[in-house]
Amino acid sequence: MSDSGGAAARSDLQLITIGRVGVDLYPEQIGVPLARVRTFAKSLGGSPTNVAVAAARLGHRAAVVTKVGDDGFGEYVREALAGFGVDTRFVGTDPSLRTPIVFCEIFPPDRFPLLFYREPKAPDLNITLEELDLDAIARVPILWTTGMALSEEPSRTATLAALAAARGRTIHDLDHRHHAWRDPSEARPQAAKALRHARVVVGNIDEVEMATGLRDPDAAAERLLEMGPDLAIVKRGPGGTLARSKDERVEVPAVEITVLNGLGAGDAFGGALVHGLLEGWDLTRTLTFANAAGAIVASRLACADAMPTEREVDTLLRGVHV
Repeated sequence: MSDSGGAAARSDLQLITIGRVGVDLYPEQIGVPLARVRTFAKSLGGSPTNVAVAAARLGHRAAVVTKVGDDGFGEYVREALAGFGVDTRFVGTDPSLRTPIVFCEIFPPDRFPLLFYREPKAPDLNITLEELDLDAIARVPILWTTGMALSEEPSRTATLAALAAARGRTIHDLDHRHHAWRDPSEARPQAAKALRHARVVVGNIDEVEMATGLRDPDAAAERLLEMGPDLAIVKRGPGGTLARSKDERVEVPAVEITVLNGLGAGDAFGGALVHGLLEGWDLTRTLTFANAAGAIVASRLACADAMPTEREVDTLLRGVHV
């Protein structure tokens, strides 16, 4: 996979994410079903892609390993990534599959049904081991992988190989979408394989239950640590965030904000988590910042386009309306 990445390509990367990409088409009419929506706003989407954008917005040199179709939406993805300052050298093109699109309905504050168009298969699930730049993956300070990339081959093998090759800090986002798995019972054992190599694991309550069989945040975090990572982060929505390591337990409350669209908030959290780790912040500061970044995106319509700057997050944490 090779492409021009602009200025970022001339500098050593600080973050590589691997996995899905798509084009989000989100309704401009709020609180109505898709059948009654008249107009949509187009933006870049896909969880690991959004995390790369979020980290770039916070000043870091990020790249995403993914694939698009040979179509206009694929061209849009490359242009959008470059516009956000994300290196596109690892964005490949599948000759036959189409770039995925995603629709949603917006019913604030907590219902945002998604409709994925990724059939018969998304190009990002065709990433192969042979296409990976394992030298770049070994050098990068942070590698970010996601559970949805484990749902099919050859992406599964490529993702696990990337985790095994990485020498920096590996972060695995459990990122569970039930519909993505032909056999949903495979999700837990595949997550376990990824966590053998991951140093950090991130997930919401439903996702940690998928991986551990436990819904209690503390019990699930403890089980996740037993599976390999040094740090387990459990996102609890309005209940805030819990993080556990061998020697530390941190709880950080959610940031109160008026929710417009909760989709993408977790990806903003992820990019901000990367930011805190790269900056060497302590866990409490990192998670407080990440919660605020997620809250800002939840107050906006889009995902990638909505990712905040460090100044915006700091402003929110000072109690000033963003």
